[in-house]
Amino acid sequence: MSVRPLPSSTPAAQGVDATGVLAFLDALDAAPDIEPHSLMILRHGRLVASGWWAPYTPERPHLLYSLSKSFTSSAAGFAVAEGLIRLDDPVISYFPEFEADIADPRSRAMLVRHVAAMASGHEDETVDRAHALDRDEMVRGFLLLPPDRDPGTVFAYNQPATYTLGAIVQRVTGQSLTDYLRPRLLDPVGAGEVAWLRDRAGRELGFSGLHATTDVVARLGQLYLNGGVWEGERLLGEEWVAEATREHIPTAGATAPQDRQDWDQGYGFQFWRSRHGYRGDGAYGQFCLVLPEQDAVIAATAATADMQAWLNLAWKHLLPAFADGPLPDGHGADEALRERLARLALPPAPGKPAPPERAEEWSATEFTPAGGVCAARRTLACVALAPGADGWTVTLTEDGHRLELALGGADWSVGEDPLPTAVSGGWTDAGTLTVDVAFLETPHHLVVTCSLTDRTFTAHWATEPLHGGPLRSLRAPRPSD
Repeated sequence: MSVRPLPSSTPAAQGVDATGVLAFLDALDAAPDIEPHSLMILRHGRLVASGWWAPYTPERPHLLYSLSKSFTSSAAGFAVAEGLIRLDDPVISYFPEFEADIADPRSRAMLVRHVAAMASGHEDETVDRAHALDRDEMVRGFLLLPPDRDPGTVFAYNQPATYTLGAIVQRVTGQSLTDYLRPRLLDPVGAGEVAWLRDRAGRELGFSGLHATTDVVARLGQLYLNGGVWEGERLLGEEWVAEATREHIPTAGATAPQDRQDWDQGYGFQFWRSRHGYRGDGAYGQFCLVLPEQDAVIAATAATADMQAWLNLAWKHLLPAFADGPLPDGHGADEALRERLARLALPPAPGKPAPPERAEEWSATEFTPAGGVCAARRTLACVALAPGADGWTVTLTEDGHRLELALGGADWSVGEDPLPTAVSGGWTDAGTLTVDVAFLETPHHLVVTCSLTDRTFTAHWATEPLHGGPLRSLRAPRPSD
């Protein structure tokens, strides 16, 4: 499917100071705990800056984690507008087959609006307990857990609440979330392909698992900034946009408003309120920031455990860059920014492309987990190496499946089969090989270190995957999956 490009402009013409964007890029590159993958900035409906840190690229989907929730919210908004869902209906009314199992009055009093707003009455996350109660039907497991308080009175970030909202949409429409959104949102805004992980019941997860490009995220943000209108056509109801993005329930915060952080500003219908505007976000730095006061959208993907640090840098550098009117570009800042964005890249891991000695011994050895257990990936059984014409092949064997990775040269080596990866690293000394494997459709890197001395390897995640599954599952779902 061809994607219609977003209308573009120079930063100065849309009142964006390019020096502020450059300062933001400098700050991201200098932050030791933030690995940026992409950035798109829209102002007044025009794309003024976009860039991807190689080996990440514009056309590649990226796992959005909980930013998926904002797409689920949008699907619910369409279903409400079509009269398929009513916010004040009890959740149990959409699952009559569970009626006899759900006796707790609070569970029975839970409304659609409560699960949409993370206000089910539970005081903390329930995903593990819900799975334990019913591994095949999370909605039933969730409803079997009596809320601690009356629904609508307390906030808890709770994956089964969003899952239940998405399950209701899929039940009343008879479609997956993706199929339901395609003619209503994705095609009208010109978005490309997306893919969503499914569970044992065959449902798309709703609370996580959506893989989409940064461009898709930016278009969602612009649609909400426009109040549900795209190129003059109303897609999503104005009332839903307002309801989804206002505070429905407070989230825990500091006593002084000026000291409150971005997760302390309240929660809407699968959108967070922010110190500035509102946002959808996902684990490890997937962001859709909507800034109505600045008439701007910022979409980004990353790999970081400190998402607040990323937001702090955005507020420090990007927010002041939005001026009230067009700016002169007397110092060539726009061109400097364009050139900087075109050459963004993550530094490859250090190492020599070939062992300084004992090459035959390296290629004849199968490395096993140090201590007999691979902590980062328990089913990763061995690592083997083989020289080739263009470098070395590193083979990771997991559950009998082999993942062959090309290692060579001083930069990232990108491969697509059997899944998209980029590999860098090499020999740091005569007895040590360190390989950094980036799974390009996710925020995740696996760092594998082999020791020739004891024929063992260790492995650790830079950011640990939150969905289970083997290494070969670290990609966007394919139609054949």
